[in-house]
Amino acid sequence: MSTKRRASLKALPAVAEVVNLHDARLSRRVEAYRGRLDRVLKANKRAVTRLFSTGLMFTKHGTRAGRDLLLAHEHLLRVVALIDRLGNEGDVPAPRRAEEVDAIFIELDALLDRTGELTEHTAKLLEELGKD
Repeated sequence: MSTKRRASLKALPAVAEVVNLHDARLSRRVEAYRGRLDRVLKANKRAVTRLFSTGLMFTKHGTRAGRDLLLAHEHLLRVVALIDRLGNEGDVPAPRRAEEVDAIFIELDALLDRTGELTEHTAKLLEELGKD
């Protein structure tokens, strides 16, 4: 082996960092859910603000919409807890088995879909009530 070759081998770091692809994918997926959660929270907040600012909260249909938004907010609180758990930031340790992680993502999808439906329904109701 030439002297140059030996010198270049000595210059290489002795420790190489190993990346766990499963953890990296999980981390990326959790960040995507955090972004989705942020968008849904903002939509929910806008709907509640509109209910109050227009005074529709004090009508029969507005009260129903407010209850729907409250239910959506409860779902979002559960989503926050699940995302924190997946990120190992919650009170309960992060699940280790793939089946447990998949079950949490299924629950997250269901909660976010239901929240989106409630917020969308409320937005349509607000549009209809605003036309009157």
